[in-house]
Amino acid sequence: MRKKISWLYLLGVVGIVFLTGCKGEKSAGTAFEILTTYMAENSMDLPDILNSWITTAFKVDSVGTDNYYIMDIRADSVYQRGHVSGAIHSSLGNILTDAANDGGKPIIVVCYTGQAAAHAIVALRLSGYSDAKVLKFGMSSWNVDFDKWTSNTGNTAVGNADWKTDATATSAGFDYPEISTSEIDGAAILVERVNAMLSGGFKGIAADTVLNATGNYFINNYWDTTAVSKYGHLAGAYRIKENLTIVADGFKYLDPSETIVTYCWTGQTSSIVTAYLTVLGYDTKSLKFGTNAMIYSQLEDHKWTASGSYNYETGP
Repeated sequence: MRKKISWLYLLGVVGIVFLTGCKGEKSAGTAFEILTTYMAENSMDLPDILNSWITTAFKVDSVGTDNYYIMDIRADSVYQRGHVSGAIHSSLGNILTDAANDGGKPIIVVCYTGQAAAHAIVALRLSGYSDAKVLKFGMSSWNVDFDKWTSNTGNTAVGNADWKTDATATSAGFDYPEISTSEIDGAAILVERVNAMLSGGFKGIAADTVLNATGNYFINNYWDTTAVSKYGHLAGAYRIKENLTIVADGFKYLDPSETIVTYCWTGQTSSIVTAYLTVLGYDTKSLKFGTNAMIYSQLEDHKWTASGSYNYETGP
């Protein structure tokens, strides 16, 4: 019996060595598979992160700011000019440290426009704060004095040859990205990857930059088919949305060798997707302000309007 146990132990050790290799030398895809298996098993698939992830200024004001732990990640100098009453100042890099003081209240993250805050929400939700939310349109919606949205809407794609009205392309399958890590446990890899995402800052890219060089990116239009048929899409864009989940093995449709640009209506949802993909090891960016920056005059809904900016109180 002792000999049998020894052989089983040896087989286990060999299995671990085969799986992990030397420190920092995982085979391509292995760490990705360990990480994504752990995330799927613990309700951290992309649809879980996107479930009820946003709230409005109207709702927060109606419920009362005292009922939330509000974290403002704008520059401190701007925060000092005015912020949601009771909000504490934080930053994308310090969001997890400061969230530990939430006192059990639901967390709301505030930025200028709702885009950088979406990166923070991914980090929070992957770190146990499953009810954390973004303030929709950011501080721009809370008080008109802080409106950063109106000046960033535009029509740069209207009439542009790289805005197409045909069907989006179908993506082939690709290998998973290689994650460089010395960890062998899914939870530990996740902590490492979330910290890496936060330290990288907000990964946004201007609409003009993408529009003038669409061939330089792997572009994902995060819309449904009805919206694409109605409005069109960036040249060369794929439409990978419904199956972009771990359980559906949808991430295989993204090319890890290219810079992936995701866009949506306002850049808020695409920021969630971008931060999540960064955690998974992809080189990825969110197209800032989404189609509101490209075909604003053509949009019938999902668009910023000046009336969306309230004059709610700012305070200490």
